Amino acid sequence: KRRFQTKFRNENIDILIGTQMVVKGHHFPNVTLVGVIAADGSLNIGDFRANERTFQTLTQVAGRAGRGADPGEVIIQTFNPDHYAITTAAAHDYEGFYEQEIALRAESGYPPFSSMVNLVASDENEAEARRRLYEFVGALKEQAKGSKNLPVEFLGPVPSPVARLRGRFRWHVLIRGTDRECLSKIIQGALDSTSSLRRGVSIDVDPVSIL
Repeated sequence: KRRFQTKFRNENIDILIGTQMVVKGHHFPNVTLVGVIAADGSLNIGDFRANERTFQTLTQVAGRAGRGADPGEVIIQTFNPDHYAITTAAAHDYEGFYEQEIALRAESGYPPFSSMVNLVASDENEAEARRRLYEFVGALKEQAKGSKNLPVEFLGPVPSPVARLRGRFRWHVLIRGTDRECLSKIIQGALDSTSSLRRGVSIDVDPVSIL
């Protein structure tokens, strides 16, 4: 990969094709045209930050063109040309994206208007991963009964967006609430009540990604 980037930078090759990793942290001063294929593919990955990531990636890739003396052009291929993540990225409209995204987050109750924990159970046997996660959720719900003034919402359990990774099946549940400390207490209470719940389950507080 690095060899091709060096050749591209030295203008030994004219066209560079790659994944979104190509656009991160690289300076190619003589690039005048950038094309993005299926730009809206990341909008449908089952993560509440999908719009944010799409906007971020398109903004980054657009920044690869026109970094030298000559102006640049960016062509975006999409089946969703009217989606605000696409239109605001094309217009370099950071504030416009923020206003629409934050309104959607507020309406849906996603961060920063709530705290979230992502629990992922994994096992070579899918039934065992599912059973383990349901057991954990049952213990969490018992702990949550004492938090009526601070409601806790369980989204799942369901198969993870990446349902199998490195030969292991993955099930996950999102726990959402308005009080991060309350969520932490519920999880710790469940773990204290049944130590075996720790086996094969990862706990991600305020996850950057739920994939």
